[in-house]
Amino acid sequence: MTTTQTHTLALPGVDLVYDVRGPLPPSGGRPALLMIGQPMTAEGFDALAPHFEDRTVVTYDPRGLGRSIRKDGRSDHTPQQQAADLHLLIEALGTGPVDVFGSSGGAVTALELVATHPGDVGTLVAHEPPINAVLPDATAAERARAGFSDAYHAKGTGAGMAAFIAMTSWQGEFTDAYFAQPAPDPAMFGMSTEDDGTRDDPLLSKNSWAITDYRPDADLLTAAPTRIVVAVGEESAGTYTARTALGSAALLGQEAVVFPSHHGGFLGGESGYAGKPEEFAARLREVLDAG
Repeated sequence: MTTTQTHTLALPGVDLVYDVRGPLPPSGGRPALLMIGQPMTAEGFDALAPHFEDRTVVTYDPRGLGRSIRKDGRSDHTPQQQAADLHLLIEALGTGPVDVFGSSGGAVTALELVATHPGDVGTLVAHEPPINAVLPDATAAERARAGFSDAYHAKGTGAGMAAFIAMTSWQGEFTDAYFAQPAPDPAMFGMSTEDDGTRDDPLLSKNSWAITDYRPDADLLTAAPTRIVVAVGEESAGTYTARTALGSAALLGQEAVVFPSHHGGFLGGESGYAGKPEEFAARLREVLDAG
């Protein structure tokens, strides 16, 4: 079994915690494989990483999430700040360019990393980046996002998460029919209707709006030496993040590559949102090796 070592990188405003599975420098001439999520932290890759025992896998907790405690007094999460953190993390690894698998908001951060530090990444697989700007109904998507955030701030986590699920499972563009729906009942999803009083959830509050507001620079991304592959889950078809994946791929002049399962297709059963991690890992390996 591959040994995992945990490290802390002291950066301005944060102690960034990351985990390294395997040797540094990597063996076999393969670059390290960096797996990043947002707002998901390192443990979200616990079911995926073990399928890459022949590679050195690096995961981390983004600034202000999980073990990476902020010291800058801020609560916002931006692709620009996270990409700057990752650039310094990759420098600290000292192994040269890495391959990156970015999930959801992590895929957005990874696109910013390639745009600003193109020499850091050999291959990027960006899985379902939630970017409103690439949608034909971008304004309606922003309104739908405000809807789940408003529900969270008004009634708490259960109401906000129920509205978030309703948004992310909606098929197709956000039409009048979407906005005419009654507010979903959290109990329908097995969630509490009680308000716990917290309002700082990175997913449901406005703290992470900079991620879905991100506007990728197609010129910078296509000019970079990085091989970029935009991925979409086969079970995601028609949903918000599938549409943003297809739009992101089109912006870069390519077609999205289909992966098994859904938005969290690499997750194990312990997540409560199980995907098909073994099949997902096989597809990811295939895509990485194709480069």
